[in-house]
Amino acid sequence: MKPSSFDLTDKVAIISGGATGIGRAIADGLAEAGASVVICGRRFHKCEEACKEIEERTGTRALAHRCDITSKDEIESLVNTVLDECKRVDILVNNAGVTSNYHVLDLSEEEWDRVININLKGYFLCSQAIGRVMAASGGGVIINISSLLGDVARPNRVHYCSAKGGVKMLTKALALDLASYGIRVNAVAPGPVETEMVAPILADPTVRSEVLASLPIGRLGQPEDIAGAVVFLASEAAAFVTGITLYVDGGYTAK
Repeated sequence: MKPSSFDLTDKVAIISGGATGIGRAIADGLAEAGASVVICGRRFHKCEEACKEIEERTGTRALAHRCDITSKDEIESLVNTVLDECKRVDILVNNAGVTSNYHVLDLSEEEWDRVININLKGYFLCSQAIGRVMAASGGGVIINISSLLGDVARPNRVHYCSAKGGVKMLTKALALDLASYGIRVNAVAPGPVETEMVAPILADPTVRSEVLASLPIGRLGQPEDIAGAVVFLASEAAAFVTGITLYVDGGYTAK
């Protein structure tokens, strides 16, 4: 395989929730591979900060855009802006996500809707809108960030597990619907990764010890571990890969 198989020069990538954590590492990885990146999220100032740092460090173009991925109108604005500025979209990384801990008997309808809407409905809305652009231009790549909890249930996470289980099937169904347009759709399912979102959970020494004991590789994941998988799936090195979920979990699912 030629090294150029991983080269993303002249590609344009949109990363939702790309300002921090796993999304930021993905944006960095795609930029380092040569892609222009568009970072969107609800905290516009964070998106701007991330884009400035990426441009200064890599020399690649980085654009910030405020977008709530549960809003079709805001997604349409995002698409129009990217097409005006970049003329194309080659890669979409659906990464934005939220979680919380509630026993099923205490989980409110509002919190169920919030987690499902961001973690699942938002992925569908972005994939549909940007998939139309890709279909018209001859192809592209969609990568959904799922979770180990799409396969392995945890107490007090019924809403999050349901959303991520849905992402796994969304990925397969999108791959079938979009294959004839030259669009590949895959997912990456991280195991325990040290990010802002899970920091409060891992702050408990007992929980941290239990999590570490569950990982054959002997350490927690880092955001950069997930970025490498995304760059692979976005590149020509994965040209014959679609409809899969790639587990990046330190060996958890090998047990």
